[in-house]
Amino acid sequence: MAESKKSRAGGKIWTALLVLTAILIAVGVYLSVAWAPTAVNLPTEAEQMAQRIFYFHVAAGWVGYLAFGVTAAAGVLYLLKRQRRWDHVAVSSAEIGVVFTAANLVSGSVWARPTWGTWWSWDDPRLTLAAIVLLVYIAYLMLRNAIDDPERRARLSSIYGIVGFLSVPLSFISVRIWRTIHPAVIGTTSETAQGGFDMSGNMVGVLLFSIVTFSLLYVVLLHYRLRLEDLWEQVEDLKTRALVEA
Repeated sequence: MAESKKSRAGGKIWTALLVLTAILIAVGVYLSVAWAPTAVNLPTEAEQMAQRIFYFHVAAGWVGYLAFGVTAAAGVLYLLKRQRRWDHVAVSSAEIGVVFTAANLVSGSVWARPTWGTWWSWDDPRLTLAAIVLLVYIAYLMLRNAIDDPERRARLSSIYGIVGFLSVPLSFISVRIWRTIHPAVIGTTSETAQGGFDMSGNMVGVLLFSIVTFSLLYVVLLHYRLRLEDLWEQVEDLKTRALVEA
């Protein structure tokens, strides 16, 4: 009985966090579209309008990096402790990271079209490495689906998740070490970057709000994704028992 009450209380907390996250996302949309100042040093109105997607573009990219970092950390913990829970965390976080990284690339293309005159440029190291990061973790999910044995799948996936994470910091610093058309709004940028702009205090505030909101969204999604993983494992156990009894 006590455990049931605790479970219901925990469910209410996560439901409240889900509602709070939805409210914060709505507020973030308002702040980025209507409240944040226009980047006046961008030459055309189309670029100024497209720039407003920047707040969600950066926040989505941050969550992708965060999610892949959690996958790598969970992989290390699995190899050390051999607890299936950490493997569940790794795959759940990787799936969320793939979704947010894809959102980062799509929103970046929307921003790039009026700024660079093209949706994509394979000549740019930052864009190419960002695409490689996405492909690395899509391959991670494909690897998992190709291995039936749970222990072997968890072990190989943990190793892959740790090694694959090396692509993340390389993608992040690429805009700072190579000549690229992709702007680095925070920190030193390339001299050839196009579409960069100076951030006012209000812009920084909206960006930080978006990053915090998306981080909370990641936590909520990870919780519910882990619940699905637990349910899936219970179903698999029931199938195994049924086969043994048959």
